Amino acid sequence: MVDDDMAARRDVAARMTEAARAWLDTLDAKQRTIGQGAVPADDPGDNERRRWFYTPTDHGGLTIHQQRPAQQRAGMRLVSTGLSPAAYVTVATIMGLENVLDYIEGFVARFDRERGRDPGLYYLRVFGEPGAEGLWGWRFGGHHVSLNNLVVDGVLVATTPCFLGADPATSPLLGGAVNRPLGRVEDLGRDLVLSLRPELAARAILLPKAPSDFVTANRTYVSDGDRVIPLVDIWRDERFPDPVEQAKLQTSDAIDEVTGLSGADQEAVAYSIEPRGVPAGELDAEQREILRALLATYLDRTPAGVCLLHRYDDESALNAVHFAWAGQTVPGGPHYYRLQGPRLLIEWDNTQSNANHAHSVWRDPTSDFGLDVLARHRAAHHL
Repeated sequence: MVDDDMAARRDVAARMTEAARAWLDTLDAKQRTIGQGAVPADDPGDNERRRWFYTPTDHGGLTIHQQRPAQQRAGMRLVSTGLSPAAYVTVATIMGLENVLDYIEGFVARFDRERGRDPGLYYLRVFGEPGAEGLWGWRFGGHHVSLNNLVVDGVLVATTPCFLGADPATSPLLGGAVNRPLGRVEDLGRDLVLSLRPELAARAILLPKAPSDFVTANRTYVSDGDRVIPLVDIWRDERFPDPVEQAKLQTSDAIDEVTGLSGADQEAVAYSIEPRGVPAGELDAEQREILRALLATYLDRTPAGVCLLHRYDDESALNAVHFAWAGQTVPGGPHYYRLQGPRLLIEWDNTQSNANHAHSVWRDPTSDFGLDVLARHRAAHHL
């Protein structure tokens, strides 16, 4: 990191530290047992921090429901320290969509809960003791939100995986306006694929059909050959006690039947260490600007100063980013795209609910959860 980057990461970490301490100070002993976890480490004791979800399951931590209003305010203040203003508004909007989804589904009980779609079921947990020295981190998540941050010796070192989704992806507002929290994330990807000349499009479009979800799912580690996994495996618990609810979940797991993807199709869109698709080095100037704008919809989720978008001002760094697409290119059609390069993996899908249910994730396969930093930290301090 250059000096300016390091200073910014220290500044953001200091704000996180102060907000995390303030939130923890509001908690009683029982709340602390839920809201505070083990110190991050390069060992199995850190496994819980490395678990992340985007389904409406238990994400681990203290829910909004379990906090008094003043505690909720302090908790959301902590969440805001890890986000840009636009990202914070987007996260708040996504949380509010639980009320919309509840309305669309007819206000029915789901998932063995009194309220299946519940804006109060977002979970916050701090790992370790926030401070200027040592290791600590925090995680915030619920349906369609997963934020993961690690601070080491007063420096913010990791902000991925970072997941944002939207269900519904598109919904009406008064006056003919439309609510699309991730609209630009979708549209810029489509703009890019539609801008490609035929020979590039033939290489970028891996498959005319889209997978039912993004390929790497909620795995802690991504590996060569990863494919879409059954939805039931993206929940914390193995199964619902209620057999009716379990049957509903399993019904949605027939991925091949729902999407019509064969084994060969699954292989065509599987994650590979060697990027698939078209490298930015083959794009023209206008397409490269679309790509930079698309990258910004992911990288600008972090606060000013720690955003990594400036990396791609370097033409050689941008050249190494590959773009791949699967599915339809017409608005409203099921589709998927992937951006991949050194220390970068981005996936998007909008396939479920008649292509009105969107997922987007930004990952660093070499340093999600700060695992590479933790390994170096352990080597330096435990020789």
